[in-house]
Amino acid sequence: MHRKIPNKHDFVTLLRFDPCISTNSVNPDTIFANNEMSLQDIEIYGFDYDYTLAFYSSHLHTLIFNIARDILITKHRYPEGLRKYEYIPNFAVRGLHYDVQKALLMKIDAFHYIQLGTVYRGLHPVPDEEVIAMYEGCHVPLENMSDFYGKSSHGHTMKQFMDIFSLPEMTLLSCVNDFFMKHNIDYEPVHLYKDVKEAIRDVHVKGIMYRAVEADIDKYICYGEQSQAVLNKLSEHGKKMFLITNSPLTLCKGMSYIVGKDWRDLFDVVIVQADKPSFFNDRRKYVCQCVALLWDRIHRLEKGQIYKQGNLYEFLRLTSWRGSKVLYFGDHIYSDLDLTLKHGWRTGAIIPELRKEIKIMNTEEYMHMMTWLQALTGLIEHMQVWKLCEISCHFSLLSKCNNTRNSIRLKFFLFRTYHNPTYFSRRLSQLPQQSFPRRTPLQQGVSLFGLRQSCFCNLFILPFLLSVASVRE
Repeated sequence: MHRKIPNKHDFVTLLRFDPCISTNSVNPDTIFANNEMSLQDIEIYGFDYDYTLAFYSSHLHTLIFNIARDILITKHRYPEGLRKYEYIPNFAVRGLHYDVQKALLMKIDAFHYIQLGTVYRGLHPVPDEEVIAMYEGCHVPLENMSDFYGKSSHGHTMKQFMDIFSLPEMTLLSCVNDFFMKHNIDYEPVHLYKDVKEAIRDVHVKGIMYRAVEADIDKYICYGEQSQAVLNKLSEHGKKMFLITNSPLTLCKGMSYIVGKDWRDLFDVVIVQADKPSFFNDRRKYVCQCVALLWDRIHRLEKGQIYKQGNLYEFLRLTSWRGSKVLYFGDHIYSDLDLTLKHGWRTGAIIPELRKEIKIMNTEEYMHMMTWLQALTGLIEHMQVWKLCEISCHFSLLSKCNNTRNSIRLKFFLFRTYHNPTYFSRRLSQLPQQSFPRRTPLQQGVSLFGLRQSCFCNLFILPFLLSVASVRE
């Protein structure tokens, strides 16, 4: 059979609105489920503290940056000139990778390809040609990527920053690199990374940040009216609740501010300084830390007490809270949310960035750009099939298509690279869990708390909603 040669009307049709691109807005508060779940089956609810029950203001990142910067100067003897650097909001997003040996910050996609244009040395982008020369292309071999928990260890040269607390760390790394390069100071990138990592760790582990937050709680913690409503509703329905966090005992004041002075009455078990993700793998014993440290062996976990450290195996033995009747919420994909794969718990990822990116998707500008991109892509494919396009025309259309893709790419930070989902997005979609755009789990509406709501699997639709058509070059 002979195929019909397309005419100009066919090309006009290609440029019309493509029905594949929906004009319906996406609810920014949608729960994205990778696995079907009914809240009616959930008997026990677990929570992390930071960025799950407690949501911090933007002032906290500046605080962490400033304290860690000063630790570098006073403890590690870094130059005084570093004090001139201030925290830069929106410089980085979580999910980025840092090449420890080359001192480069970058975005990597789900297939280990570096997104050109996102590679930074210090505070300045690295030319694409230089990136390609350094990596002999754009691909990062599997053996160079971070380990399962995103760490740079055992020969892995790439560190992935996965939690919201990592934003000031990435900014500080970039600022210190920038200072050394500007002043022609010879330095070892690996040692610099370790020093910054240790300074950031001191801010958290030594309780410096938490004491500062406690001293000015109104400045740093957002009032948690919705968190309080959710926890009270769960308690009214007879649900068990527990709190497992890396935060120290000073969180008590934060919880009193967010939930109320009687917050302990809501939780059956509270564990602080858990040292996740080690909590899920080690065999350390619990220490009772309600009034004073009691080093006796813990034979049961009592309501109203606060426990320190411990491990998940003892927790499961003492509570028998196993399997899919448990739903645990956290914001860190590696530290909080691999529980489903290991222990059968349900997990909910708190991803506040979802709301921002969904709101961008709902704009008229985005809809028009996607329509135009889809039309250009279809036109190029059509012309290539029928060989009706001169080379110059083909490259002109390809250039327009790539420019449109670039415009869309720059609007989506966390989930998309140039062509593909990010490494962060891929890792998130691998976990059979639910993703919540809002900071408080289940606050999509307290009225839902007949607690019979079902979350139906939508195949983690977000990467597809954000997808940008790719043109083979």
